[in-house]
Amino acid sequence: MEKKNLSQQTAERLYAMVAVERRLAPGEKLPGEVELSAELGVSRATLREAIRTLAAQGVLEVRRGKGTFVAEGAGELDDFGFAALDRGRAQLKDLFELRLLFEPQVARLACRRATEGEMEEILARGGEVERCICSGRDRTQADRDFHAAIVRAAHNEFMARLMPIIGEAVTAAIVSGGHAQELAEDTSRDHALLMDFFQKRDESGAEHAMAIHMHHAMDVMGLEEPSPR
Repeated sequence: MEKKNLSQQTAERLYAMVAVERRLAPGEKLPGEVELSAELGVSRATLREAIRTLAAQGVLEVRRGKGTFVAEGAGELDDFGFAALDRGRAQLKDLFELRLLFEPQVARLACRRATEGEMEEILARGGEVERCICSGRDRTQADRDFHAAIVRAAHNEFMARLMPIIGEAVTAAIVSGGHAQELAEDTSRDHALLMDFFQKRDESGAEHAMAIHMHHAMDVMGLEEPSPR
């Protein structure tokens, strides 16, 4: 069971590299087994099992004698059409409303289910976002990686399939213009609170902190609906 869980986690990590982090494009060859297994911190046997899983799902393609490649069209798998997302206001509002519905619960589950290694990754990814903000560097990829690490730690297959939505929402918020400084300040403050709760494995605290983070972003971008009188 432990081996099966590890191979599943590895498959999710590889999937995230394709669908969320966009490190591997359709048609691109994966790094060699030795390099990739070292990067993921798993044995070559576990890596092969994860590759078989993703090959069966049509995400990867194993070509005998040539190696393993990202399947053509894999970048569009489970992306719900957001790969070519129109950044219009109405769609951005719908996107963040969807995040608000499930991402606080993802944070709660991650607090409960994350392995020590996964929790370390969440905190490390969050630290990288903060460093990007402090140095004035583009934080888009770091922010996507932070939220993806949280989703992976929730260990829920169908939530993992929603990772492209989170990634596109993060990018959309950062590049939508006109409020970059305020969003950066809110992100820095909200992430610090989130990481504190994660470090304590405070499920309720993490859930509420993530909800607050979503509301802050929606408020800054003018996506919050006025309260009924």
